[in-house]
Amino acid sequence: MKHGFVKVAALTPKIRVADPAWNAEAILKKIKEAQENKAKIMVFPELCITGFTCQDLFLQERMLEEAKKALLRIKDGSRDVEALIFVGLPLERDGKLYNVAAALFKGKILGFVPKMCLPNYAEFYEVRHFVSGEEKPEDFIFEGEKIPFGSHLLFSCANMQGLKVGCELCEDVWTVQPPSTAHAMAGATVIVNLSASNDTVGKGTYRKSLICATSARLLCGYIYTSAGDGESTQDLVFGGHNLIAENGSLLKEAKRFENQSIYTELDIHRLCHERRRMTTFKRQRAEDYREIFFELKEELTPLTRKFDSAPFVPSVKEERDLRCDEILSIQSMGLKKRYEHTNCQSAVIGVSGGLDSTLALLVTVRAFDMLGLDRSKILAVTMPCFGTTDRTYSNACKMAQTLGTTLKEVNIRESVSLHFRDIGQDPNKHDVTYENGQARERTQVLMDLANQTGGMVIGTGDMSELALGWATYNGDHMSMYGVNAGVPKTLVRHLVQYYADTCGQEELRKVLLDVLDTPVSPELLPPVDGVISQKTEDLVGPYELHDFYLYYMLRCGFEPEKIYRLALYAFQGIYDKETIFKWLKTFYRHFFTQQFKRSCLPDGPKVGSVAVSPRGDLRMPSDASAAAWMSAIEAMEEKDSADTFAC
Repeated sequence: MKHGFVKVAALTPKIRVADPAWNAEAILKKIKEAQENKAKIMVFPELCITGFTCQDLFLQERMLEEAKKALLRIKDGSRDVEALIFVGLPLERDGKLYNVAAALFKGKILGFVPKMCLPNYAEFYEVRHFVSGEEKPEDFIFEGEKIPFGSHLLFSCANMQGLKVGCELCEDVWTVQPPSTAHAMAGATVIVNLSASNDTVGKGTYRKSLICATSARLLCGYIYTSAGDGESTQDLVFGGHNLIAENGSLLKEAKRFENQSIYTELDIHRLCHERRRMTTFKRQRAEDYREIFFELKEELTPLTRKFDSAPFVPSVKEERDLRCDEILSIQSMGLKKRYEHTNCQSAVIGVSGGLDSTLALLVTVRAFDMLGLDRSKILAVTMPCFGTTDRTYSNACKMAQTLGTTLKEVNIRESVSLHFRDIGQDPNKHDVTYENGQARERTQVLMDLANQTGGMVIGTGDMSELALGWATYNGDHMSMYGVNAGVPKTLVRHLVQYYADTCGQEELRKVLLDVLDTPVSPELLPPVDGVISQKTEDLVGPYELHDFYLYYMLRCGFEPEKIYRLALYAFQGIYDKETIFKWLKTFYRHFFTQQFKRSCLPDGPKVGSVAVSPRGDLRMPSDASAAAWMSAIEAMEEKDSADTFAC
């Protein structure tokens, strides 16, 4: 439960059709298994106490009485289980038969949720036996107790913010207006579905897309549990296709035809953040909803779900290649539109032989090709100075020439040295003035060349640098269009790799691969023995860590302690806890103090769900205090919380 995680389970026991007593024991066995796996929400299939395929046996009084006894056996047998449990059974009320889900918690029945939409087409004949439920809950006397009975029930955890569970059954989710829509609008962050969906060719694929899409549309976690082996195969086969999704992402899927139980953790706090962020998600709670409370012991939920160490980068190569091509198209289309609007005749790019300027040059070439403009009108400017190495200089020149652009060299050593004399800067004092003086001189050269050629200066800085403020104000911070402003550093590398793999030019490919192999550096300090002496990641920290922090802070709204915990989990065996903690502090400090640079960014396209432009996504005051975040980090340091996180 800590940090918003709750362990959930979709459980399909092997049952006997029309044998509630047997099935009760099978269900209790699964409950015990789920308890050992620390599940706090357990969902069983539709009508699992009797079996979905009982047909006219549902009308037998003997069957209904045995189903009641079985439910009471499950209730009593789960008295010591701290979990919200949903099981399905037929239940008679006021002379009519309902297909219901019973919600149990620590030996109590909290409510009965009836199925609303009864299919009576194709292989389904449910109207023969059941009637549709009603939305408004009413008290139902069951074995001497008043139990709420109705679709509009919300099961809310009293001591976990945001954990509210709504329930629907099978066909309900396949309809035009599923009950889950009303549940989510009433506040439910988790939807459970007790189902008995049979398997036919292609149905599994559709079912999976339906559940994922529903969880995305409702910004919820969705636990779908289906009947499996044990149901009658007289005419149908049930595959036990259990699914757990969260906000459009499939977290866990059971192997069909194996009655596989599946477990994962839902992130309730992330779902709440998404709903706060998305202003079009409206809360319209109906007056007839009844909220039923339960309480879970607060504890640290061990994590089993995957948290990728590179959240901006798809892990599957095919998906990554598609993403890279899409991003290159967004970047180049943005630049193409700017050229069509301004009628500029040239592009001016400072090329250093590093990753960012390489990507900017590749994007500009692609935009010029779209416009039908001659690549020779792209002015690739190399500006060697005190820190330039032969390797990066050579790569910049080769790349510009191989791409068919115009290469221009402007050595800025003399102009920077003169500037240092003018302001009284000791050239042997390698401080921030020494570094930034070079960066601003380069920007001045680029701007003036753009004026000379009727062109536009293309910015090269990426989103990760902007998040950390790793840009010289009014130096490389400034351009006329920043094509990389929405691209994190971890993704820049893959974009260049993708271009190398698909360009079809061996000479260009070799240059790009060497750029990829070169340490990230601004090259503002003199090299040592001809080798780069200033490595960015030694100074500000590994970009893969900073991109991880950036994603989970901005995209998910996570607190520092939660981000730290996830980083320990995602980077296990790569970075030790001290390294992760050190750079987390650096990230927050830089992120807050450097907002003034992001507040006046040049135009540039947003390419993903995270952006730091004041117009693209991030509205943040430049003088916002970081005290609340830094105090949280200091509190973590005091209690050494790394030792308490069981990953």
